[in-house]
Amino acid sequence: MSLSSLLGVIFGLILVVGAIALATSNPLIYLDWHAFLIVFGGSIAAAFMGYHSKDVFTAFKAIGWMLKKPKSTREGLNTEIMRLVKWSYLVQQKGLPALENEIKTVSVKDPIVRYCMELVVTNHTPEELRAMMTTAVESGFEHKTTAVPVLRNMGASAPSFGMIGTLVGLIAILNQMGAGSTKDLASVIGGGMSLALVATLYGVFFARMVFIPAANKLMQKEETERFRNLMVVEGLIMLADKKSPRFMQDRLNSFLEPQNHFNIDKQLRTGS
Repeated sequence: MSLSSLLGVIFGLILVVGAIALATSNPLIYLDWHAFLIVFGGSIAAAFMGYHSKDVFTAFKAIGWMLKKPKSTREGLNTEIMRLVKWSYLVQQKGLPALENEIKTVSVKDPIVRYCMELVVTNHTPEELRAMMTTAVESGFEHKTTAVPVLRNMGASAPSFGMIGTLVGLIAILNQMGAGSTKDLASVIGGGMSLALVATLYGVFFARMVFIPAANKLMQKEETERFRNLMVVEGLIMLADKKSPRFMQDRLNSFLEPQNHFNIDKQLRTGS
């Protein structure tokens, strides 16, 4: 689980709930099913109208993924370089066919790297490998980020449906006043307006605390994963081109910040 995301959710909820608790002695006035159905239901309906149902369902899952620990981090790329350098030594000693056994060590949850390794052992030229591998990485990125525009659309729709809920409430108030309600005018307007504005509150809350953060988190995770995959692709191309381990180290370190550079000599001294 992503600790930063979890802390963000907890901190945000504490601020909102705390503000509600301080603002009124009856927090239950902020609960309104009519407003919730208009805002949440309307946002979902708009998403289904504008996107494929599969992408909308993926967007729902992405809200939960917001709390999951990312598979790849920029700090962890050092480990990827170490693995590629290890494979480089193996290829130097036994040739490219030796990589076939290493393919089995790559997780099935990492299909792009497995696919790229399978391409390497087929003896395509480095230029052909680069084209095929880059296409695989970019198409994988596009596939995994299909939920991002859906979530952003829902984030844009939620406040609008919040305003619709407010207008619905206002129309109901005016209709009650026009019908000559026997109730006190101040209580009619005050009670109706408070409920009508809850819809606007829900719209902003769902947009800024759920849909947009989930979209941004998913995009950040997949951009980091794409960066990592492109770096691995560069390493695999150098394997196919029979580059030396030290050349690979220097080339792949250019992807990293200086403090995260991989050092072969250091690894050999520590026995890693």
